[in-house]
Amino acid sequence: MKLIRTTSDNPDFKTLSALFDEYLVDIDGEEREFFAFYNNVQLDHVLVVYENEEAVGCGAFKKFNDSTAEIKRMFVHPDQRGKGIARLILEELENWAKDFGYHNYILETSPKLESAIALYKKTGYHLIPNYGQYIGVENSICMKKES
Repeated sequence: MKLIRTTSDNPDFKTLSALFDEYLVDIDGEEREFFAFYNNVQLDHVLVVYENEEAVGCGAFKKFNDSTAEIKRMFVHPDQRGKGIARLILEELENWAKDFGYHNYILETSPKLESAIALYKKTGYHLIPNYGQYIGVENSICMKKES
């Protein structure tokens, strides 16, 4: 597997991100447009994972505050799950964010994405009150990791 650091302008990231949005249609339901507004933003720190030259997963981070990076757009193609790709992406995002001085990581996910939540918990994330635009959103849970 090969990881590349790029931006949200990367065509493979755009393709994976569109697949992720399709996947989330059933999960987000009526709140789909709300989440799309916050997810379809320019991101300067994007990872794309390739296996045999095929883009199989992605993730990103952006500044939340001076000490905290927000993990965004974590997605592994459904045909590629169970190979440890998501963990690889998450670890690389955290390591890359450390290069910018971040030592805390936050994220938002759906309570319906149980395997994602399990991964986050295994890697040191814990539930926190919803932050920012997610305050009061029932179809949203937030997590944090301090390093």
